[in-house]
Amino acid sequence: MDISAAMRAFEDRQRSMITDHIRSHGVHLVYVAPAGECDCCREVGEAAPDAGDQVADLLGRAQELPPRLDQPFCYTIGLFGIGHPELVVLGLPQDASMTVLNAAAHQVSGHRQDLVPGQVVPQLEPHLLVEEIPNPGMIVFQANNYYKRPLQASVPAYQLTWSDPAGRFPWDEGRQGGPWIQARPGDYRA
Repeated sequence: MDISAAMRAFEDRQRSMITDHIRSHGVHLVYVAPAGECDCCREVGEAAPDAGDQVADLLGRAQELPPRLDQPFCYTIGLFGIGHPELVVLGLPQDASMTVLNAAAHQVSGHRQDLVPGQVVPQLEPHLLVEEIPNPGMIVFQANNYYKRPLQASVPAYQLTWSDPAGRFPWDEGRQGGPWIQARPGDYRA
């Protein structure tokens, strides 16, 4: 089996798994750990090339790219298929990220509630503020791959910015933060 056939088989299995998750649960969740947190990243270390120049060339932009995230994030795949932007949450551990996204995705697919930028979703804990991500092509790579969308025509995505237990958001005075600060939409890339 040549490498291209092996890669095609791997991609077919991945696509099948994502499709099964979407059919069974409404969405597939992608959790991205910070660099160095997982075994494969520790092995690669600093030797991994930065794809920033390639991304800038693909986007046709001469401007400087936003910095890479140095915190975990998680996003959905499957909401675009029902006409809604994908959802992204930053700075939470894997189990909390998945709980938040599953609950929010259920609001969209199960209760047919379209989330819109500026909306606070108070029925979920923590409270979530829906914010549009201006550069989703630099973040939701697997969603774009699944929907066969080029970087320049990325699936849209919303960031769900979470509040502390008292309902305060990152910019509110007295906010109790977690181990990571939530980056603002457009100020980061994967």
